[in-house]
Amino acid sequence: MSPVSCYLLVFISVLSLSRVTEGQTAPVIFYPFGSVAGDTVNISTEDEISQLIDLWSPFVFFGRAYNRTYVNSNGDLTFNQSSSEFISQPFPINGSEDIIAPLWTDIDVSVNGIISYQQYSTGSVLTRATQDINQYFPGLNFTAIWVLVATWDRVAYHYHSGTETSFQVVLISGSDLSFILINYGDCAVTYNSVQAGYDTINSTAYFAIPGSNNGNFMPNLKNSTNVNVPGRWAFRVDGGTHQNSLQENVVGIQMRVTSFSDLRDSANIETVIEKLQQELIKYGLPNSVKLNLRRVQKTQP
Repeated sequence: MSPVSCYLLVFISVLSLSRVTEGQTAPVIFYPFGSVAGDTVNISTEDEISQLIDLWSPFVFFGRAYNRTYVNSNGDLTFNQSSSEFISQPFPINGSEDIIAPLWTDIDVSVNGIISYQQYSTGSVLTRATQDINQYFPGLNFTAIWVLVATWDRVAYHYHSGTETSFQVVLISGSDLSFILINYGDCAVTYNSVQAGYDTINSTAYFAIPGSNNGNFMPNLKNSTNVNVPGRWAFRVDGGTHQNSLQENVVGIQMRVTSFSDLRDSANIETVIEKLQQELIKYGLPNSVKLNLRRVQKTQP
């Protein structure tokens, strides 16, 4: 079928984004982890645990520089205090804490699985992080000077004995720039509340990975992405004003889709808008902005 051109007229208000593709299984995208990588490994007999990490280098998260973080067992990182909250809240929370949530849900590491973490300031992990960031955010000439890798490997959900879910978050910094990578392996369905993405104090910036508040969607996380790498999400999170370089008077955008029928289904429309927004954010659209579809117009090639 010949491609058709569609004009999507959008207006700007508040936030949401993404791109979803399918492909190879996600574990190959994980950074090194576990005891074989030299991680500090937590194998706990307790349900709720948090590990305080003193960071070797400050991590700037939307304008706030942190020298420590807590790796919380329920699938999130916090900065000012630990969190044992196992009932996730949908982003934006409009709360008083910054949070990075690769998969915030009720996890019970006393059943099975491990949580491990490690910081790096030299070596092949920094080389890999530098390459990844320059691939996903071209033009920055970025060099990683510090990396933190935290991994939840084959952990179980509370009240779901026998389940195994694997995911990872990578914090990367260099100069005045900060990034996070979220990697997904096999994730089991859960009936617990769940949310993935990040949120900031008063939700001045936030991102919810589409579908991640639905426990039935969890197995699809390893195919979801915003950087054309199945299972991986990448975000710039330092919050510098230089990120917001697009002019505010953009009101119309042209896209090309493979079939006009792609835009007749509401779920497809949402996916297209999320893909568009993520692309614009990579080129400077403020992440406090949301794109909504105003009209679809079919034109002849």
